[in-house]
Amino acid sequence: MNATLRAKAATAAMLAAGLCLTATACTNSGSTTAASGSRAPSAANSAGAQQVESPSAAPTGSGCTYRSYAGGVPRLSLAGGATVVGFSQSESTSNPFRATETKSIEDEAKRLGIKLIERNANADVNAQNSQIEDMIAQGAKALIVAPENSDGLGPALAQAKAKKIPVLTIDRTVTGTACQDFIAFIGSNFYGQAQIAADDLAGATHAQAHIAILQGTPGNNVSADRTKGFTDQLAAKYTNMKVVASQTGNFDQTDGQKVMEQLLQAHPDVNAVYAENDAMALGAIQAIRSAGKTPGKDIKIVSIDGIQQAVQGVANGQLAADIETNPRFGPLAFQSLQDFFGATGVQPKVIIKDGHFTGANAQQALAQGLVY
Repeated sequence: MNATLRAKAATAAMLAAGLCLTATACTNSGSTTAASGSRAPSAANSAGAQQVESPSAAPTGSGCTYRSYAGGVPRLSLAGGATVVGFSQSESTSNPFRATETKSIEDEAKRLGIKLIERNANADVNAQNSQIEDMIAQGAKALIVAPENSDGLGPALAQAKAKKIPVLTIDRTVTGTACQDFIAFIGSNFYGQAQIAADDLAGATHAQAHIAILQGTPGNNVSADRTKGFTDQLAAKYTNMKVVASQTGNFDQTDGQKVMEQLLQAHPDVNAVYAENDAMALGAIQAIRSAGKTPGKDIKIVSIDGIQQAVQGVANGQLAADIETNPRFGPLAFQSLQDFFGATGVQPKVIIKDGHFTGANAQQALAQGLVY
């Protein structure tokens, strides 16, 4: 089979599996107001497959390959356990997102017969640098990295580049240039998620709100995009929705609860909360109850991630809506590595398809096992 036929066959297989790549970061196709409807999670997500926002595959040969990456790196086969791949997880797997993400990587490596070395930085970027360097010393020939933050992995990336070891980043970006310092970024449209969150909160409050924002950890693109997308959408569409307080809760439930308690004392007029992840939303629910108010009634809440406990909160009326961040990176990450070492190549940004949970579909999604 010639190279063109092989490329077409690979594209067809990716389309069948819901793993097609998009050439650019796509606009989130679910950016609708609460009044106009919501996008339900796809059945493919629950099965571990992962879809991207655009149904079109990347043009053959147009992406980053082992020949073009950082001046060229050795070609590797990912079949039959011949190659060792390292996986660097940024945070504890007590977080449902991280647990599902890790399991997806492990399951796909096992399915493909790839030897996987794993490390967990437990939210310590210095530890993540050291662990990545350790995996290189242990013989990893390619790396999948979930960064703790966007700016702090310079030392590890520099060593990988010097050793001609390609790095694929998932769920958060890193500082650097695609196809030079890292292969590509695979993740969600965080800015688009935040736009949907603003629309959902507008629908829940009739576009009349005093809003508290619980921001994520400073220094990473996820928090920055989720803040900017939300505030930009308010400025563009909802002039009677005012942000009266905005403070980091570090993507953590305990911190989210403490910050929310403080914000409610300082701003008793708050009637809406935008939490940049579900852990902080759950903390906010506890703080609202402690203040003698009813979450979902006195104070409307919209969040992002789509973990089971938060989606149950949507079904119960405690949250107005929850936008999924799909953590099932395994199939797409290893397909991207195969394409990198093959003829197809990988585009700089691969934007995956997320679900959108509202009162109209949350209970059904829970019953069908579409949440993590």
